[in-house]
Amino acid sequence: MSVPPAPASSTSGASRQPALETITLGGGCFWCTEAVFVNVRGIVDVESGYSNGHVLNPSYEQVCTGTTGHNEVVQLKFDPEEISLEEILQIFFVIHDPTTLNRQGNDVGTQYRSGIYTSTPDQAEVARRVLAEIAESKTYSQPVVTEVLPRSNYSAAEEYHQDFFAKNPHQGYCMMVAAPKVAKFRKTFARLAK
Repeated sequence: MSVPPAPASSTSGASRQPALETITLGGGCFWCTEAVFVNVRGIVDVESGYSNGHVLNPSYEQVCTGTTGHNEVVQLKFDPEEISLEEILQIFFVIHDPTTLNRQGNDVGTQYRSGIYTSTPDQAEVARRVLAEIAESKTYSQPVVTEVLPRSNYSAAEEYHQDFFAKNPHQGYCMMVAAPKVAKFRKTFARLAK
């Protein structure tokens, strides 16, 4: 029995739809993390949200109590043909301090912990490899406390948190914390900036 030939591809001239991946990162206040990653080439969507807690669809006020188990995160959709997960994680480790447990600067609580929340086992493997390389390089004088877990119980933050830095560049926290992180990214990773 002969197998009929596959139909000819009709993609000539059509634009390629990238096979996007999703990674979710907790690196302190999501306003600051989002402010950096919206500027990264190959990242097509950045959404602030809450992840890896035990309350369904928590509010910002609930997460701020530190009792929901949730972390303030950014969910990134990216095109792996334009930027690798390794490059995303390199940026992540430059723009936050992964050695402080449950805090970033003056932001203190479990909702500010350093975390990488993966969508696939391959992503978890990459994250663990990057963490091992950081430990071996002795980049930090203190141990890295970043957790690597599958993303669970994710929900988007309220609308007023989305694009917060872009909408509020002169707000005090944005000027003191987010703006320097964006500047550091642009200086360190100019080749990856949009």
